[in-house]
Amino acid sequence: MAYFDTLLGAFITLLVTIDPPGLAPLFLAVTPGMNRQARKQVAGRAIIISFILMTVFAIAGSQILNLFGISIGAFRVAGGLLLFWIAFEMIFEKRTERKEKSAEIAITKDHIRNIAAFPLAIPLIAGPGAISAIILLSDSFESPAQRSGLIGMIIVSLAITYVILLLAERVDRFLGETGRSILTRLLGVILAALAVQFVADGIKSIIATV
Repeated sequence: MAYFDTLLGAFITLLVTIDPPGLAPLFLAVTPGMNRQARKQVAGRAIIISFILMTVFAIAGSQILNLFGISIGAFRVAGGLLLFWIAFEMIFEKRTERKEKSAEIAITKDHIRNIAAFPLAIPLIAGPGAISAIILLSDSFESPAQRSGLIGMIIVSLAITYVILLLAERVDRFLGETGRSILTRLLGVILAALAVQFVADGIKSIIATV
């Protein structure tokens, strides 16, 4: 029973940290001009990359960070800076200049791979928060069998995320071009604030360990 409670706690922690509903509008914002098939490919690749990364940290997260001398605080600062760069582009993007080019760029395989890896998989899905949570959760799953349970919770959480990302296309059709433009800039501001919070938390963590 205790193990089941631990699994349930891990699942809830991962789901809240990944925040699939919050990712849906961001997914739309970073995939402008893409058709249904292209967005499906991006979402699928992002989930696969995230699963590999999160599983690696579930198995040997603490050892990896210690090996390179990286603290969780430093990881949060780096992730926050990456998010802020994305937010800056979302807010000040010249949509009128990119409107005609976006569809053409979006259908290229390289662009699909790039968007899936960054910023979707890293740092939006498998970001500092999710990886930090996994590293902390892994301490409660000591044996290989228990670790497999944690990996199972990662799979379930990412499966839910994938479904929600696919449903985001319906929202895209409802919003239209004007709605997407407004939403992108609004989310850019929110994402910038989130990025600053990541950096602040990281700095606090670094100072606390000095």
